[in-house]
Amino acid sequence: MIKSKLPNVSTTIFSVMSQLANEHQAINLAQGFPDFNADSELISRLNYYSTQNYNQYAPMTGVEKLRVLLSEKYSNLYQSDYDFQNEINITSGASQAIFNVISTLIHPNDEVIIFEPAYDLYQPAVELFGGKIVPILLKYPEYSIDFEELKQKINDKTKLIIVNNPNNPTGKILSENDLKQFEQILKDSNCYLLADEVYEHITFDGKSHQSFAKLKSVKDKVFIIGSFGKLFHITGWKIGYILAEKELMKEFRKCHQFNTFSTHTPSQYAIADYLENPDHYLHLNDFFQQKRDLFVKGLALTNFEVLPCEGTYFVSANYAKISDLSDEEFVKQLTIKNKVATIPISAFYHHKTDNKVIRFCFAKKDETLLMALENLKSL
Repeated sequence: MIKSKLPNVSTTIFSVMSQLANEHQAINLAQGFPDFNADSELISRLNYYSTQNYNQYAPMTGVEKLRVLLSEKYSNLYQSDYDFQNEINITSGASQAIFNVISTLIHPNDEVIIFEPAYDLYQPAVELFGGKIVPILLKYPEYSIDFEELKQKINDKTKLIIVNNPNNPTGKILSENDLKQFEQILKDSNCYLLADEVYEHITFDGKSHQSFAKLKSVKDKVFIIGSFGKLFHITGWKIGYILAEKELMKEFRKCHQFNTFSTHTPSQYAIADYLENPDHYLHLNDFFQQKRDLFVKGLALTNFEVLPCEGTYFVSANYAKISDLSDEEFVKQLTIKNKVATIPISAFYHHKTDNKVIRFCFAKKDETLLMALENLKSL
């Protein structure tokens, strides 16, 4: 009998709800993936490189052209200099990059601070390497960070702080002042920070993304994670990247080379070509804001209380006026009876905190969203 390293971990809520949606022919607004096609231009570049013998191992660090373009992107957007040779690495999805940062840093009994509700990868990855999660609850319903509590939680055992910005599932984005507070905290401590910024180009209402890449004074303590899957509607390609100061990257690559080593080659060349046109990502917020506005307007006609959504392609809503059920039971009933699958926010908490809030994914065709809204009208 195997002694489990993760005895309390079962199938993720995302898989559970997607399976339930399939069983009941429900509209899947649970799992975070688009139901529309990627740009045909990007697909044609993938086809080109697949048929032109770009099918062998890519360099462990990633295709050079793609890393050069990322370096230029961060210089232009955030005035941050990352050397493409020593400070940028392509990964097999953002999740692999996050996992490898944790594997690089965490030793038994190290403490890692996360902000809940939090993406469900963080905790089990930390525990696999003998670390301990120290959760800090974002203040409901505005989901703000209590920086005084954060300062109190940092001690000699604190190795890493994980920040998801824009935040999944809350849709909250950090302000410039928030980043300044993190900068001071990093200066005053010996811990590192992992910035999960996979939704960096999905912010709304004229608000700009505040990347941790801007914090030049603490560059030697920050890992930044990005995702081409989220950026270009190609989550199944599993292509992500990481930026970090050269000494941090040196240690990261020691783990990376014995994990996936390299990442799908033709995809990297295709994305590199596509990335040459900045319009492909600079106007992504307009595309998703139209979908957010469409869906939020429809939800406003129901008994859901819609919470603010400043970024990501998720919106949360409180259902207290509709039901007294727990959020896990409510989403199951919603899937079975109303044919709309969602995610209970308690799944993003260490202790399953239930504020009667559920998460919808609006990265869907307009007709998909309108069908879901029609199903929800009867609540």
